[in-house]
Amino acid sequence: MKSQYLQDTALRYFLEVVRCGSIAEASQRLNVASSAISRQISSLEELLDTVLFERRPRGMVLSAGGEMLAAHAQKVTLEADRVVADLLALKGLRSGRIRVAASEGFGIDFMPRLIRNFQQKYPAIQFQVYVGPPAMVSRHVRDGNADVGVTFNRLPEPDIKIVHQQPAPVLLLMRNGHPLSKFKSVTLSQLRPYPLALPDPDTTLRQLFDLACSRQQLVFEPVLTSNYIQTLHNYLLEGDALSITGEVTVRYRIAKGEFTMVPIRDRALDGRYVEVQTLSGRTLPRIVEIFLDYLLGELNKDI
Repeated sequence: MKSQYLQDTALRYFLEVVRCGSIAEASQRLNVASSAISRQISSLEELLDTVLFERRPRGMVLSAGGEMLAAHAQKVTLEADRVVADLLALKGLRSGRIRVAASEGFGIDFMPRLIRNFQQKYPAIQFQVYVGPPAMVSRHVRDGNADVGVTFNRLPEPDIKIVHQQPAPVLLLMRNGHPLSKFKSVTLSQLRPYPLALPDPDTTLRQLFDLACSRQQLVFEPVLTSNYIQTLHNYLLEGDALSITGEVTVRYRIAKGEFTMVPIRDRALDGRYVEVQTLSGRTLPRIVEIFLDYLLGELNKDI
């Protein structure tokens, strides 16, 4: 079979061009001559009798055959990484690296604390954390740039395995002592007298909130909109403004007594879930599996 002739060097060069989108940039990142990379890719194309890239003025785009090879090459690379990590674990070195992609709601407080506590038990483990929108979290997992993704649910993603899912309803957030903090739950109409500080419309929080308001024919004009959660939270501390949140995002600030969360009585606001994602079909290194178990345990904890 032709697959047995695929060389590691050729696959490595090929994958770097896929990541960079050009031979020139891949050359710089690999510190290898562009001509050498071109030869390796040409050899692969000749060997497989297929065009791997469409050469365009602004870079190189994978062909259908190139996409198939990229998926194979990524799995080979990840499997090699896993074997090396597990061999080191057998020696008792307990060293390694864990790459996490997370939505902003997890990246502010939850993930840093989780990692710090995990490293107290496994001090030699290094972490690389990417924080970004849900679509990019899933993309990092799918492209093999993250071992674990932690985000809020979106549409089903190809090649993504959902390891864990739990409800993450949209809750009302306010400073401690706010007039609405005495209620066990509130309606959307009870928010009318107060200024609102809301996340951007492209977030799952805001989309569900806007949907619920639309269904009840309520119109709210926020006094502050921001793509940065910390800005919204700090704004609440200065007065009677309200915002919306998920429990995990503010878990530790609630525990410190800075904020209060109150459920909002509207079923549309219950349609959000936390998802923990991995790449479908991938066998994770042992240390990543240990971290994953720890992550799931922390997600299920009450405040």
